[in-house]
Amino acid sequence: LRGAVATHTNRPLVGQVGNVSWNARIESALGVFHWEPEKNLAAPIMTSADALGAKNAAFDLICTMVPARESYANLYKETIRLLGTLAHTTDPGATYLDWEIKLIGELGYAFDLSHCSGCGGTENLHYISPRTARAVCDDCAAPYISHLYRMPVGLSTTFAFLNKICAEMGATMPDSRRMMAAKKF
Repeated sequence: LRGAVATHTNRPLVGQVGNVSWNARIESALGVFHWEPEKNLAAPIMTSADALGAKNAAFDLICTMVPARESYANLYKETIRLLGTLAHTTDPGATYLDWEIKLIGELGYAFDLSHCSGCGGTENLHYISPRTARAVCDDCAAPYISHLYRMPVGLSTTFAFLNKICAEMGATMPDSRRMMAAKKF
């Protein structure tokens, strides 16, 4: 962006939505990007510390876990929805949890809580398998109860899954998400 480093005036901010256009004299030239902001979704979030923490954790997770140069259209839509909702919600933890579950799904670890992964039953589903992210009924969980997560899915459960994914990627969990794990929403 022309002048973005020197003047800080033409620089997109985290949470700002806008249009980017590129032009150059010839196709093989470096050219110039022009940034035209449409709206700043992050500005209304600044009034709530919990909402701001959720926004920071979301963007840090995206930077850490989402591969560069890959298209994640659903994750983009969900992130825009998260930013729009955080500004007006009284429960940012639940809104953020919903977004984080979708992030985990986009990364290939989608939760399946509709039936037991062991027997296929739909009754007494009180546990989640840390390996498959699928529900486990009480009967099938009995021998493995110390290794399973309790339902319902909460920020501590998604934190464990994100930590596992980060370890597989060779990355470390962002500090902003670690702080979210310590909060009680």
